[in-house]
Amino acid sequence: MAKTVLGVIGGSGVYEFPGLKNERWEKVSSPWGEPSDELHFGELPTESGTVEMVFLPRHGRGHPHSPSSINYRANIDALKRVGVTDIISVSAVGSLKEELPPGTFVIVDQFIDRSFAREKSFFGEGFVAHVSMAQPVCPRLGDHLEKACKNNSIAYARGGTYLVMEGPQFSTLAESNLYRSWGCSVIGMTNMPEAKLAREAEICYATVAMVTDYDCWHPHHAHVEVSDVVRVLEENAGHARTVIRSVAASFGPERTPSPHGLDRVLDTALITAPAKRDPELVRKLDAVAGRVLHSS
Repeated sequence: MAKTVLGVIGGSGVYEFPGLKNERWEKVSSPWGEPSDELHFGELPTESGTVEMVFLPRHGRGHPHSPSSINYRANIDALKRVGVTDIISVSAVGSLKEELPPGTFVIVDQFIDRSFAREKSFFGEGFVAHVSMAQPVCPRLGDHLEKACKNNSIAYARGGTYLVMEGPQFSTLAESNLYRSWGCSVIGMTNMPEAKLAREAEICYATVAMVTDYDCWHPHHAHVEVSDVVRVLEENAGHARTVIRSVAASFGPERTPSPHGLDRVLDTALITAPAKRDPELVRKLDAVAGRVLHSS
């Protein structure tokens, strides 16, 4: 069996992951540019053995990167490059449903991507690939996240659609009501193209969406204020770390292949003939697509 290397992308309010053994911060270079920050490596002792973990603060320590300026390709490439097999994305979101109040953790299963100012694929002119995003998150990771929330008495909802907006401004009231009419559950600014890139890199991915507010649609709640968001973020951060530790323990150090084939999606995704592939792009894909490129 392969070993588990659990990657965690920490969003707003979750910039570090303390308590690991043999921890270190290390700069990882990527041909796609600079990742958001150094990677935080460590080991988490569990009853079934030690689980390797890699933490990346999505916005960088101190939050210097906005949702639109994050180099999502470099982040996912760096995690793939160091052997990450599964990613838990921790994200702050606004709620679009009355039954998802602030403090709720939503284990989303769908996305609507409304971002427009970001690079969304490792592939492109000179090397084309098409991966399926019909089921954009890993059900196995979702099961572990649900179990972790339940076992730690953390308010959660399993399933829901995450509307990804460009930002950095919050929604207008008209936008918020439109997204509610679409049946969306939560709204945030960061999980796309992150989930798409993780799929292209054959890394299993799931999101813990931490509700901080009711966006601006709710008639009995004030419009979104950063101070209110930060307060709830601080309350949620400890719960997020508890959930991640529980997932690592239940996953264990040995990892079986994805039962849904998510770690083999490139087997049927590459469409450009080998002789027509751009050599420079092929070189940049050495980590993301190395499994299939080295076997062909």
